[in-house]
Amino acid sequence: MKKIKIFIACDTTNISKVKKIISQTENNKLKIGYKFGIEFLNSKNGRKFVSRLKNKIIFGDYKIADIPNTCSSAIKAVKDLNLNYITIHISSGLQALKAAKKVAGKTKLIGVSIMTSLDKKSLKEIGYNSDIKKIVYKQAVLAKKANLDAIVCSAHEIQIIRKIFKKEIIVPGVRFNSDKNDQKRVATPSVAIKAGANSLVIGRPITKGNIKENILKLIKHLK
Repeated sequence: MKKIKIFIACDTTNISKVKKIISQTENNKLKIGYKFGIEFLNSKNGRKFVSRLKNKIIFGDYKIADIPNTCSSAIKAVKDLNLNYITIHISSGLQALKAAKKVAGKTKLIGVSIMTSLDKKSLKEIGYNSDIKKIVYKQAVLAKKANLDAIVCSAHEIQIIRKIFKKEIIVPGVRFNSDKNDQKRVATPSVAIKAGANSLVIGRPITKGNIKENILKLIKHLK
């Protein structure tokens, strides 16, 4: 089994639940990291909890999107958390990406492309007229120009990104079955890996229900 990196999405504000997720997902068959989004990081005790985590791969999913000065200032503002990864929307533009990368230091800066909760219809509603793959390709060009460390994309866009971006590709929207929830562009773990993903982000398929059993299910999917 290829030892791919698995980021467990801790999408809650409940500290006890996060502790349970961490304790029940640690194992020697998988390389595990923990993704904390704005729900947890903006909660009363979330930031403090993350600042005290030791010997864990920590993914700060801030999805920063702003003008260059604010993007770089936001990166500086969370330096004390010693995050391994932090996300920024590629749609912030090349100058914002470069400004953020300049101050990121050892923290890997991840460019978020088109989120997996959006499909062609959703993008049209926003005002995009291009095909998703064309948009993501252009975003990958910007990520390369800004020297980003990784890109977040759905499994459906990996091949087109790989044509120009050779670093880490992180795939969210991972499901064991056809249950999409609020996601649109999803894939199973094996499909994402075969397409070329280096890392997967998995939330509810692991954290909902029996966590230990779900981890075993994931391991089977990865064989």
